[in-house]
Order: sequence, then C-alpha cells, then structure tokens
Amino acid sequence: MTSDLYRNIVIATDGSANTRRAISYGIEIAKLSGATVHALHVVNTSSTISENWTAGKETIYKIMRCDGEKVVSKIKQIGEDSGVEVREVLLDGCPSDEIINFAENNNVDLIVMGTLGKTGLEKFLMGSVAEKVVRGSKVPVMVIRTGKQS
Repeated sequence: MTSDLYRNIVIATDGSANTRRAISYGIEIAKLSGATVHALHVVNTSSTISENWTAGKETIYKIMRCDGEKVVSKIKQIGEDSGVEVREVLLDGCPSDEIINFAENNNVDLIVMGTLGKTGLEKFLMGSVAEKVVRGSKVPVMVIRTGKQS
C-alpha cells in the first residue's frame, strides 16, 4: 500500500544513538507510503566553540564531516535493507536553519527527527534543534522523543 501523502521525507539526525527510534519511524513511514527518504546531517559550523577555537579547527571540521558521512550512509543502508530509496544529504551551518531550508526548497512533505526531551537549564543553555525546527518549519515535523521515558 502506498500513499500520496508523503513523497519526500527528511530524516534529520545528529548521529547520536538517541536518534535510532526516529530513523526507524522515518524509514517505516517511507516504506508504507512509497516515499523517498533524504538522510540529512548538518555539520554544525555555527557553534561558539567552532568560531572561537582556531587551533585544530580544520581537523575538527574534517572529523565532524567524516562522522556525518558515516551517519547518512548508515541510514541509506537501513533504508535500502527495507526497500526504501534513500538520498544522502550532508550540509554545513546551523542545524535548525539548514533542516528548515532544505525541507522548504526540496518539496519535502515530512521532517522526522529525535529529541532528548531536554528541559530547564539544559535546554536554556544548549537549545533544542527539534524545537527550533518545529517552530520555524512550514513543513510538518514528527518529533520522536528518544530520551528516558518516565
């Protein structure tokens, strides 16, 4: 059974183990709807650390980029094992902005991403990419809570 509701789905991931559930949900939705998945990872080049830490900055960037390539490649393999077409997308910039811009410029019907469910001081200090995407996206966003469930 396929559906025209979803044709292009972004699975946005930071590469952490906490995003596995979101990847599973995104692949399953794509499989059921016949959609193409865009496995999207953003190398965060907008963080304060990357701006102020010049020693080894290029090396750190290369490591982050290599890690991102591995992440999207793994999602592609998971998708292909499930019979889902997956395109690998690796971008540089502010993660929330890049996810929103990619979705709006590539006819994306759904963004799937995980969140740790941060609250309080931790959220204030670090922010939440998922929250920023939900607030800023014109495209529907499915957020899968991946932190400890209470």
